[in-house]
Amino acid sequence: MPKFLALFRETEHRIRQQPGCRHLELWQDADHPATYCTHSRWDDAAALNAYRQSALFGAVWPATKRLFAAPAAAFSSVIFDAGA
Repeated sequence: MPKFLALFRETEHRIRQQPGCRHLELWQDADHPATYCTHSRWDDAAALNAYRQSALFGAVWPATKRLFAAPAAAFSSVIFDAGA
C-alpha cells in the first residue's frame, strides 16, 4: 500500500491541473482498508477522455495498475435527478 499511496501523492496535483478536472479525491473503503478508489469530477466526458489519452495518464495508469491485487474497475456516473 505505501507504494500506491506515494504514487498517488506524487501525481494527484498534476491530475487536478488537467483541463476540465474540477475535483479529485482518494477514498478508502471503511470496511476494507486495503481498498481504495478515486473520485473525480470533470467538466464533461470529453475532458475525461482527453485526460485518458494524455501522456500523464499513459505514465501513471500502468504504474498504478501494477500495484493492484485485483483487476481495476472504472465507471462514470451522472447526478440522478429524481424530479425529471
